[in-house]
Formats: sequence, C-alpha cells, structure tokens
Amino acid sequence: MLNPYQEITNSIVKQLESGVAPWQRPWATRTPTNLKSQKEYRGINVFLLASQGYTSPFWLTYKQALSIGGNVRKGEHGTHVCYWNINEYAKKNKDTGELENRKSVLLRVYTVFNLPQCDGITGFDTEKIANPIAECESVVSAMPNRPKIGPSDKAWYRPSTDSIGIPSINTFHTPEGYYSTLFHELTHSTGHASRAGRDGIEKLNSFGSESYSKEELIAELGAAMLCGLTGIEKSTLNNSASYIASWIQALKGDSKLIVSAASAAQKAADYIRGLSAVSAESEAS
Repeated sequence: MLNPYQEITNSIVKQLESGVAPWQRPWATRTPTNLKSQKEYRGINVFLLASQGYTSPFWLTYKQALSIGGNVRKGEHGTHVCYWNINEYAKKNKDTGELENRKSVLLRVYTVFNLPQCDGITGFDTEKIANPIAECESVVSAMPNRPKIGPSDKAWYRPSTDSIGIPSINTFHTPEGYYSTLFHELTHSTGHASRAGRDGIEKLNSFGSESYSKEELIAELGAAMLCGLTGIEKSTLNNSASYIASWIQALKGDSKLIVSAASAAQKAADYIRGLSAVSAESEAS
C-alpha cells in the first residue's frame, strides 16, 4: 500500500505526463487605493506604497482616519506620497495688456497609513472573511523551531532572518491556497541550518540556477504532500503540478529530478509535522 507521500508524488507525475495548465498565483493583488475616496494611487505613489510590504491595499491620512471614526495606532510610522497641485489662473501680459492663461504647479507631500496601522475603522468593505482550516493550523502549530511568520504583500522565506512573509489569508482566492503557499515557505525553512539543513537554502544561489530550481521543486512537493495529509489537495494539486512543471522545464526537462526532490520533500514534511525526531529514533533502534 502506498504511503500518502508517494500517492501525492504519483498524482503529480501523472499530471506532468498528461500536461498541466499554466501556474497561477493563488492570491489577488490590488493597486494601492485611498480608503476614503476609493481612488487608486497613480505614478510613483504606486511604487512607494506597494514597496512597503503591507497586505492591505487601503491607505488614508491621519485626518481621514479621524473623519471616519478611526485613529492611527500610537507608534505607527506613515509613508509619504506626493501630489501635484495644479492651479490655473489669468495674468495680464505686460507688453500686450491681454489676459493670458497660466498654470502654477506645486508639489505637495502627504503622509498616509495602511489600514492595519489604524484602529476603529468599520463600515468599509475592505476584505472578505476567510475561515482558517483546523487541520492545516494543527500542522503549522506542530512544527518545532518554527520560523517567524509575518504579513507581506508577497510570499517568501528569508534565510538570513529565518522568517516567512505571506499575504493575509483574506487576499487568497481560497483558504486552501493560503495554506498551500504557507506550506511551501515552511518547507523552504526546513533547509535552514538550525533544522534539517539543505544546500538550496544554506548555499544561496541566483534565481533560475540549478540549485535554486531544485529547491523550488522540493518546496512545492513538500507543500503538496502536506496538503494531501490535511485533505485539501483537491483544491491545490493542479496548481502545484503546474508550478513544479515550470521548474522542471527550467532544469531542461529532467523529470527524474522529481524522485530525488520528493525524497527531500518527505524529510521536510516530516520535520514540519514534528516527526523527524521519531524517525531518527526508529532508525537508530
């Protein structure tokens, strides 16, 4: 009888052989928007705000927060945005005596705060409500020596700080997509020297390199295995297979790599589940 890890691996291989759809990012993004006016920011402000790493797209000034019954939390630091104030006026030409249309352009700088930096703001349809999945939360909670997990506008694992960034569960198309992404980053974190250790994490390489590509295979296989164990694989397996296919293609189509990657992914999944110590004791006996 196949173990759950092998069943997931076989399912992915089957999809790879039959062809998969292009990978899709499982969370939604939205242009930074002023919460009160509902107008999207433009130009350089998009980059200024998006680069701050907040999970909410909504921003507002201190006065705007007060005007809608809220407040900026004490100790929070704002982000500067710029606004060109253009005024038109008429001015008499000294030579001809005729009125001419003129423009004055003044650059103004405002300080805005992201919605999670504020308290007491209600009545705005800012996010859908997503419920956590108990089985998935149990896996995350069971991980020993778990890295720090914090909000971000992207999903990533940073070995230098041993920390994970991930968008809010409310920004994902489905709760299952959130946990699949979190499992992916947790699998990356098992490569840290303080855990199982893995070359793809301990010896960082550039994006698209062979080592980087292999690490992505391991992380997504580990995520798929954990999704299978928690019963959410039906919602996530297609996207996992397409993501894995993209990295196999980067490795010049060497589909045999999935075998070695699956072995490393199983070790990572065991570590996350808190089974690595048990496995080591069994091997020793």
